[in-house]
Amino acid sequence: MESGSCEAAAGAPYIQRAKKVRGGHAEGKAATDKPAESRMKRLFGFEKEDLSSWHRFVCLLSRPTDPASLGIFRCLFGMLMAVDITQERGLSHVDYKYLDGAPVCRFPLFNFLEPLPMDWMYCVYLVMFLGAVGIMLGCFYRLSCLMFISTYWYIFFLDKTAWNNHSYLYGLIGFQLTLMDANRYWSVDGLRNPKKSNAHVPLWNYTLLRTQIFIVYFIAGVKKLDADWVEGYSMKYLAHHWLFDPFKVILPVELVSLIVVHGGGLILDLTAGYLLFFDVTRPVAIFFVSYFHCMNSQLFSIGMFSYTMLATSPLFCYADWPRRFFGSFPEFLQPVLPLVSPSPCPSSSCVYPSPPNSSSEQQDASTHPKPSTPRLRHKMAAIFTIVYITEQFFLPYSHFITQGYNNWTNGLYGYSWDMMVHSRSHQHVKITYKDGVTGEVGYLNPGVFTQSRRWKDHGDMLKQYATCLNHNLPRFNITDAQIYFDIWVSINDRFQQRIFDPRVDIVKADWSPFRPNPWLMPLLVDLSPWRAKFEEIEGTLDNQTEVVFIADFPGLHLENYVSEDLGNTSVQVLQGEVKVEIVEEKMNYTLAPGDKMQLPAGAYHKVYTVSEASSCYMYIYVNTTEAALQKNFTMLLELQEKVRNGTETEPLPPELQPLITGLEDEGSEVNITDPVVRLFLKRQKRLEEKKRRREAPIHERFNRFVTKKYYMIRRGFLMTAIAMRNLAFGLPPLEQLRREVDYANMKAPEEDPNQNEPLKDETGHVEL
Repeated sequence: MESGSCEAAAGAPYIQRAKKVRGGHAEGKAATDKPAESRMKRLFGFEKEDLSSWHRFVCLLSRPTDPASLGIFRCLFGMLMAVDITQERGLSHVDYKYLDGAPVCRFPLFNFLEPLPMDWMYCVYLVMFLGAVGIMLGCFYRLSCLMFISTYWYIFFLDKTAWNNHSYLYGLIGFQLTLMDANRYWSVDGLRNPKKSNAHVPLWNYTLLRTQIFIVYFIAGVKKLDADWVEGYSMKYLAHHWLFDPFKVILPVELVSLIVVHGGGLILDLTAGYLLFFDVTRPVAIFFVSYFHCMNSQLFSIGMFSYTMLATSPLFCYADWPRRFFGSFPEFLQPVLPLVSPSPCPSSSCVYPSPPNSSSEQQDASTHPKPSTPRLRHKMAAIFTIVYITEQFFLPYSHFITQGYNNWTNGLYGYSWDMMVHSRSHQHVKITYKDGVTGEVGYLNPGVFTQSRRWKDHGDMLKQYATCLNHNLPRFNITDAQIYFDIWVSINDRFQQRIFDPRVDIVKADWSPFRPNPWLMPLLVDLSPWRAKFEEIEGTLDNQTEVVFIADFPGLHLENYVSEDLGNTSVQVLQGEVKVEIVEEKMNYTLAPGDKMQLPAGAYHKVYTVSEASSCYMYIYVNTTEAALQKNFTMLLELQEKVRNGTETEPLPPELQPLITGLEDEGSEVNITDPVVRLFLKRQKRLEEKKRRREAPIHERFNRFVTKKYYMIRRGFLMTAIAMRNLAFGLPPLEQLRREVDYANMKAPEEDPNQNEPLKDETGHVEL
């Protein structure tokens, strides 16, 4: 053996065989006359001696490995990203997303980042799409990866409100693929350059991807050890989805939520990475993670995430699985399928050991790659692998550094893998401004100048939003405005409480990414045990009565308005002491725990916390308008059933005659004089349409799905073509541009644009 070359134990066999061995990721099996492998190598794919020195460790990570599995994953990832760009990334609605020229408040990671003019934003998306297609085809691979990740991370950093774990994961995988040799199998580059075709890839290519997916599962499981998840409060209402109906046959819905949703999710995330690694448990793991991701694709609007995770599972199998899989197809299909043979060729990216000293193999030494020693590129790859994996384990727990982004939950949502651990609901949001010159006080509609609602939960975004409002309000003769936010949030079914101090002018408030937020109100975790009491209280109420649980801090008050629709509203104290002021009556009432009082409808009131500790109280209310409407609907439905089955003998008055004919066409409702009957028939028609769509045969539902996606993708590409024409030749006449945009906006012929909208005349849930 040459001095400095890798020992045989540190490298893989030269020709990887299809025969499967029992172990973790041993990529092949040695000749039959080779000594039996150790237990560690059978389980983990390497010997403990491979970790005994830096030299052997570098050789291990540079071990030649079959490129087949990596090549298939590259193709699938590129294809999924191409689809994702048209949907979740927003190519189909770039013009609505960025609103070129409009006074819009944005939330970039760095305040100097701004979206380009609209036509250039379409150019950015086009570059990203071409990069994804290039990754899929393995065509000009490095350039395609750079095109994809540069534009992807630009769009990612441009809008923190769109951040989530899977979008972050896409960027990480794109970055990893840029450094890998994923174009060595089933790629256009392999056709253009035979040296790249079917060439070995170093083991660290697989190590990075496998570890990344392991981290996604395992850290998500560790985050789910949070008490709220373990006790079943995080995704409490998910068990009501139809996907869990089979479990509800044998378990009550409460246990389905606790055991199946929360317990099953915790166990799967904690164990999936380990089970995928080992041969014995891998088939079971692939079944359960596939079932899990297929369910998620129906439960949540998460784009291509479920399918991307499905595409990562085969990475844990033997790297030559595509050769065996596609080798079982008929021979006449082989020309269009990925390469099955011959064995991979040597590559400079790998380190090859010296041939074993056996006479039989020395006779066949001509087939062995030339032994090589680790060079600088191999050592740098090993260093990068260690640093990257360490960083990925560290980032989810790095919130002690970026303390300014911590709120009730740590850090910006996205890179912590705390998926679905926290659910929030907002009951009351008020934005108050005060003119810095005149002292005039007024109120702003929550969400003005922005399309996002995520700023409500994040101090850094609230600071950006307040600064933006301060810049935009001078257009409305409001100078040097002070901005105050009163935001009430419930996290994981706790009390509704303030998240930020409503007395602080956020425009002038101090905020730093590296210091704790001084105007963040603490989460009242000591009141968490009340959630069990909430369920008891809600169980005593009828279907028409609603309840909201409030907790407030000493010295603060809640100003509220009871809508006239809420004709039966009361407040009851659970803990502490409050003073209720009826603004119009100028009367104050002090309430102790257990006390209850009726609140007048159509009037303002204030609830002051006067006790030394936090106060807890609840609003109990009935939407009397909606209750009366539901009562009328029930009567009309019973009457309609009697008419249809012939049990109604008396003739109907003229205003009720439409109950017989129904809404025959779109204009027939104009002839209905009774507004309640008109609203009832509109609701009936809507419910019948929903039932028809829900019970439609599979081919009709598939056709509807494909048609919807077609028109979405069609709009994205047509708007991109218009933008590219504008950049190349300038803007056309406005009338021509209008016709082109109208053509791009064309919908499916049978699609009802209002089918998912609530009825305008229908009274819905009214917030206090």
